[in-house]
Amino acid sequence: MTCLIIEDQPPAQRILRKYIEDQGTLQLLEVFGDPMRAMAFLEEHPVDLVFLDINLPKLSGIALLKTLKKKPQVILTTAYSEYALEGYELDVVDYLLKPFSFERFLKAVSKVRRPQQESHSPSAPVRREHFVKIGYEHIRIAFEDILYLAADGDYCEIYLVGKKHLSSESLKKWIELLEGWDFFRIHKSYLVNIHQIDKVSGNTIYLHDGTQLPLGRAYKEDFMEKYLR
Repeated sequence: MTCLIIEDQPPAQRILRKYIEDQGTLQLLEVFGDPMRAMAFLEEHPVDLVFLDINLPKLSGIALLKTLKKKPQVILTTAYSEYALEGYELDVVDYLLKPFSFERFLKAVSKVRRPQQESHSPSAPVRREHFVKIGYEHIRIAFEDILYLAADGDYCEIYLVGKKHLSSESLKKWIELLEGWDFFRIHKSYLVNIHQIDKVSGNTIYLHDGTQLPLGRAYKEDFMEKYLR
């Protein structure tokens, strides 16, 4: 999903940038400190989600939201809780009270509707495989054969039954490639094939081949809600 930050404070901009990067599935298009420039951008460019500060120079975030003809989904951010009710009356996705944690950020993002995912059948994605460069060769890997993927710096380790490959593409890139398939990010460093999970116990996920993977605290609530309710 594409997103936009409208925030005039550089420290808050940096935090949102970092959270968006760590979240892995959001594509940040622009960051605006001037609400008037942000309005002009939104009138010309479709955006799925906006992180909108309420206290902005010249024009408040609430006023900006009321002015927009094409309203994207919005997560409000502010240091003042008294604006929460007015924000929800405008049908915002969520309200983040500064300072907020990465876990709270993920919870807000999980509420966002994903029209692109709804418009395509996840059972029959167009792309079913990817060629991974290994030395001077390119190895074909079918998505359904992947057990899990693990981040290794700027690289990514791809685990299959009885073997693994080191991909020069990052975990973030693989998350994009595997969109529409039954893979879930269970940890900052791990993406798992849901069909390979044997059981979940506490904060540990056990795969059919005996592999044990950590279930990160920031991802556990979404995982439990989606697969274990």
